[in-house]
Amino acid sequence: MKIIAFANGDDVALGVVTSATHFVEVAEVAPELPSDLIGILEREHALAHLREVTAGVRGNRPLSSVVLKPFISRPNAIWALALNFKSHIAETGLQTNPEYPHLFLRTAASFVGAGEPILAPRPSIAKAFDYEGELAVVIGKSGRYVPVDEALGYVAGYTCLNEGSVREYQTHNRQFGLGKNFEGSGAYGPWLMTPDEFGDPATHSVLTRINGVVRQRAPLDDMLLSVAQVVSYLSQGYCLRPGDIIAMGTPGALPPEPDDLEGKDLSRQFGPFPTPGLVHMRPGDLVEIEIDGLGVLRNPVILDA
Repeated sequence: MKIIAFANGDDVALGVVTSATHFVEVAEVAPELPSDLIGILEREHALAHLREVTAGVRGNRPLSSVVLKPFISRPNAIWALALNFKSHIAETGLQTNPEYPHLFLRTAASFVGAGEPILAPRPSIAKAFDYEGELAVVIGKSGRYVPVDEALGYVAGYTCLNEGSVREYQTHNRQFGLGKNFEGSGAYGPWLMTPDEFGDPATHSVLTRINGVVRQRAPLDDMLLSVAQVVSYLSQGYCLRPGDIIAMGTPGALPPEPDDLEGKDLSRQFGPFPTPGLVHMRPGDLVEIEIDGLGVLRNPVILDA
């Protein structure tokens, strides 16, 4: 099942995708359910009920007719991992603990929905505005001290995530802080896909395209720590809550092709780790994060006014 959120006048409504082109509004087929996804996740068996009432339904609304929004309106926490892909560790030369995730937090205001513009900082503020294509995990039920072998049972689903990062502000001090939380600097979507449809995360791969050029590509089993390990680890110090989001980290940049002049031009990079194949996100770009079997998150980049 794929669940979306979309602009509905001044409100945000939920839908279930029924085909490659159409969806049905949740309020139409299950008016007894809460109008927000966290409310559905908090209600026992509500997600299963939604799956039952939408099975075989032909959607009557085109996806192309709506503006998608973040499907978790007010997550209690958005956790994110740094240095969780071996290829990213190799390109930065940084060290991390292979047994414990390197965690930090992001705010809901730093994310937009699929198709909505990502905001690039003005050049006078920062120039090293980088994409980070990631798998994101959405927690479906509360839990504390969750064993690794039970951790995936706490997952409501998965989505694509672009963790846009302003590198200059990451280097201002020892905390990632503001550099990971510029207004509208990241995105997730286009939908939440439930685990029964997505399957084992480790069998999938993630890639990032900028203006059609593939800049990142890696299997998800290149992660140091798996989804189950991270969910279990977080639950040791924190009670997982429905709607919590975990961004699982990003791979390194792909080496540039012979004719990729932009990817070879390190003089156009302004971050702390000049890397062949890396380009910064700039106004006018189209950024795509694709996870096979899950979908494609597309966002244009515009200047933050």
